[in-house]
Amino acid sequence: MRLRTLPVSVAGVLAGCAVALSYNNFQWLPALICLVFALTAQIVSNFANEYFDYKNGIDRKGRQGFRRGVTEGDIKPGTMKKVMIALMAADCLLGLTLLHWGGLWIIAVGLFIAIAAFAYSAGPWPLSHHGLGDEAVLVFYGIVPVMLTAYLQCGDWTGGSMAQVLGEMWIMSLIVSLGVGLLGVNVLTVNNVRDCRDDARVGKRTKAVIFGSKAMKVTYIICAYLGLGLIWFGMRDALNTWGWAGYVAIGIWMVPVIIALFKFNDFRLNKVLRFTAFLMLAAIIWTIIDILMNQDSLYSVLAHVS
Repeated sequence: MRLRTLPVSVAGVLAGCAVALSYNNFQWLPALICLVFALTAQIVSNFANEYFDYKNGIDRKGRQGFRRGVTEGDIKPGTMKKVMIALMAADCLLGLTLLHWGGLWIIAVGLFIAIAAFAYSAGPWPLSHHGLGDEAVLVFYGIVPVMLTAYLQCGDWTGGSMAQVLGEMWIMSLIVSLGVGLLGVNVLTVNNVRDCRDDARVGKRTKAVIFGSKAMKVTYIICAYLGLGLIWFGMRDALNTWGWAGYVAIGIWMVPVIIALFKFNDFRLNKVLRFTAFLMLAAIIWTIIDILMNQDSLYSVLAHVS
């Protein structure tokens, strides 16, 4: 299930909630459904990654990464496949409830997400095996969850009567989603740097294999601060006077994580991966807290919950 990386899905949905909050349009029910849907989709993707990498001979016992149940013999491949399919079916049914807020086009989005969950590791041309895992993360852990969650709560891309120009919320959502996506890419970057040698041996061409670990570590720094900056820039009008201080603090906390990233190349990067996911989530939680310091936003949340 890879619990250490699940904050990536949580962060995307919460970022969409932050956008909705900034327009006083927060709705707890579609937000909750989006959260459960996103978490389940990530778990399905993780299970598919384990199953298909084992089936294709990509995984082997004793890899640097987190323990993989199928490869290590903790769970039978057939059982993993059944669980994976059952979870995907349940997630699709849950996603259908979002038709109430989003309309029929939500079906197309759901199919897109379902296909991507398997295409990452399966099919004739798995994305993660050809250096496209980073782009997949940017789209499906950044752009899609942030913008979809915001849209389903606000009902349109103008944010209701508060918007000054058509598409204002759309622009905010896109900027924030790119920031969230870049921070999510860093989680994958750490994973791929750690597994670089193992992946190279079996012909799995991640960006770390293609460009080398050092290049990806430099990319990590760029994504970390560009991602954080984009989130702040997108949300800046909704934040309080001292809202930027939290982003500065998170930026400082990233320094020891970056130092550790450059120091290690083995299983010790598991801690770096965990902290990368945590700091990503922390940035979004801080954003929500800062927005809620505005009494109107807090009143909006309480009104919708009650």
